[in-house]
Amino acid sequence: MRSQNRAESMYWMVAFKSREDHRKQLELEEARKAGLAPAELDEDGKEINPHIPQYMSSAPWYLNAEKPSLKHQRKWKSDPNYTKSWYDRGAKIYQADKYRKGACENCGAMTHDAKSCMDRPRKLGAKWTGKHIAPDEKIEQFELDYDGKRDRWNGYDAASYAHIIERYEARDEARKKFLKEQQLKKLEEKNKKEDEERGDSEDEDFEDALKVDEAKVDESKQMDFAKVEKRVRTTGGGSTGTVRNLRIREDTAKYLLNLDVNSAHYDPKTRSMREDPLPDMDPNEKFYAGDNQNRVSGQALEFKQLNIHAWEAFDKGHDVHMQAAPSQAELLYKNYKINKEKLKSQTKEDIMQKYGNAASEEVLPRELLLGQSEREVEYDCAGRIVKGQELSIPRSKYEEDVFINNHTTVWGSWWKDHQWGYKCCKQTIRNSYCTGAAGIEAAEASADLMKANIARKEAAEDTHAPVEERRLATWGTEVPDDLVLDQQKLTEALKKEDEKRREERDERKRKYNVKYNDEVTPEEMEAYRMKRVMHDDPMKDFLH
Repeated sequence: MRSQNRAESMYWMVAFKSREDHRKQLELEEARKAGLAPAELDEDGKEINPHIPQYMSSAPWYLNAEKPSLKHQRKWKSDPNYTKSWYDRGAKIYQADKYRKGACENCGAMTHDAKSCMDRPRKLGAKWTGKHIAPDEKIEQFELDYDGKRDRWNGYDAASYAHIIERYEARDEARKKFLKEQQLKKLEEKNKKEDEERGDSEDEDFEDALKVDEAKVDESKQMDFAKVEKRVRTTGGGSTGTVRNLRIREDTAKYLLNLDVNSAHYDPKTRSMREDPLPDMDPNEKFYAGDNQNRVSGQALEFKQLNIHAWEAFDKGHDVHMQAAPSQAELLYKNYKINKEKLKSQTKEDIMQKYGNAASEEVLPRELLLGQSEREVEYDCAGRIVKGQELSIPRSKYEEDVFINNHTTVWGSWWKDHQWGYKCCKQTIRNSYCTGAAGIEAAEASADLMKANIARKEAAEDTHAPVEERRLATWGTEVPDDLVLDQQKLTEALKKEDEKRREERDERKRKYNVKYNDEVTPEEMEAYRMKRVMHDDPMKDFLH
């Protein structure tokens, strides 16, 4: 009980002390603001303005600031490697005269390979022709800072847009000059004419035509598009103001149609949404199905087919160009469709005349007439797909499922003992030739044989046979049980081995006539084994 009272008294003493310190701190701050006390100094000895709010002057706890300071408000994290600059577009550094090893096989530049080459694919690349070598691009590697990473206009060249403005201004000036010349010519013709009534009527027609031309030419007035005059209430009374009607307020923005983060992507810069934001919604109720819906419907689809036909005709040798002669290309496309329909109908009639028409003679069975499948697709009353249609997956430009060296599976389709391999032949060596099922059987037989040898070796070691019985014979196999070595011949073989070693060390005692004998006795093999140098032995240098 006494210890509890003592703890309570200590707690209230600490609380009262902290309260007093806080009150004194507030009084000191009030005195500094009033000018009665000197201003507080920071780490550098500079005065801190007492009127700075506390949430700005107090440093975060993780900085471990011992003295008051405003250093945490300054830019104290500065990396000299960061930059706001941008890549030098289109810059070249060097152009070679001949093909260099390791360069792009298509254009001959050293800064990229043939797979990532952006030039037109040549019939014969620079590697084989050695001509028209493309210059090397300028490769820059730098790290952007915080603002540079988030600046979407970084690297934009305003001079390119200035050229467009100059071109439009020059065209407007030429149109105005042409209209003035036409006006002077009509005025001269009006003065020459004698009939006043006819002249008056022509003058009125000219003025009307001139107004129409000016309306077409003057694009500066078109800048105020959708301009609506409304009465705007102000504090000084009602006054007429101008309000731009960019879009109807009742319209819902595209990005608000579906708030799911995994829905269709919305680009805020161009205000475009290509895919359908509500694919599961009833088509009769939706009013927006994505920007791609406009590309695959109406005249856009016809124009796309016309372009494709012009490209294919040009590749086959016809002199067709969609931009140079659009009328000619459209006429050829119409003739192509007519001829195609004629050929299709003619082919159908020939086949029916030769083989007959089974559809008109017999009724198809119900299983073939109503083809069944496991795929579930939902349609509306108009026959349009509501749900169940899969998106087409774009093919990659890189090679896929390419089998080399007679393999039927790719590298990495098999895993064993922390190693990747081929599943077809179970080999772990990459770029090896496939051995198929025979290779698998051989590998399994080799593994079984290795296991049998290991088991036999372990069994032999467990028997603890004497040293003489486990000695190796001449050919490296195990010594049979009936092998007996002659001790006298073994002693002579050891002497001969010592003389041979001394002759090898001393060049002066080496004989000129060397006799070679391939017959080796078990005693000589045992002497060689006993005298041979063990390179792994740490005491081999102290043997002699």
